[in-house]
Amino acid sequence: MPDFLLYALLSGLGVALVAGPLGSFAVWRRMAYFGDTLAHSALLGVTFGFLLDINLNLAVAVGCLLLALILVALQQNRFLATDTLLGILSHSTLALGLVTVSLFSESRIDLLSYLFGDILSANLTDVVTVWLVALAVLAALMWLWRALLAITVHEELAQVEGVPVTAVRTALMLLMALVIAIAMKVVGVLLITALLIIPAAASRRLTHTPESMAILASLLGCLAVCAGLAASFFWDTPAGPSIVLSATAFFILTLAKQRTA
Repeated sequence: MPDFLLYALLSGLGVALVAGPLGSFAVWRRMAYFGDTLAHSALLGVTFGFLLDINLNLAVAVGCLLLALILVALQQNRFLATDTLLGILSHSTLALGLVTVSLFSESRIDLLSYLFGDILSANLTDVVTVWLVALAVLAALMWLWRALLAITVHEELAQVEGVPVTAVRTALMLLMALVIAIAMKVVGVLLITALLIIPAAASRRLTHTPESMAILASLLGCLAVCAGLAASFFWDTPAGPSIVLSATAFFILTLAKQRTA
């Protein structure tokens, strides 16, 4: 296997592994639009990374984390409905990111690679970064698992039982921001939420417990990465969109299975 394909595979598997349980919570808590908003803001992180001459992965991660904290603060004030607030921030940050990125010369920024991913350009540093972040997020999810399930089922009851609802909800948003930051390399800004949501939605139709859904979502995500990279290698298709389409194919298969059950 060529080195570039091996690095791409390892990077994709690292993202898919952590996207499974995190995407499951996104599905349960209906946070898909929140993920879109964070993903669109990642393009601003790219811009600030170039302006400040710092590592782009770090700049994107910091940008996503800051926006997650801003969203938490704005949601607590409740001066706008959450979906309205997310809609405004999602499209305005994407537009601002596109405008500011366009100010740089094309030789410095490949806009399509950030919008649709460039997993085939992953190197050893990217692989190590993805897996370190993925393992850290998985460890945090395991530690917070019961509390996250409690607030997902019923926030008010969880608060009565002593669960720090605001802190746990904030932690979930920050973890999602970290995963979106590392996933941008794999599938790009416009497709990140699909990798989070589609495998989780597919596994939801086949499982009966939260734990089994999270595990199956990770497995489906890993299969989608393998299938998407294979399609890209043999048929010369874009790798990021091919991964998302593979995940979509698995979701369609779950629909067919349920109809024939």
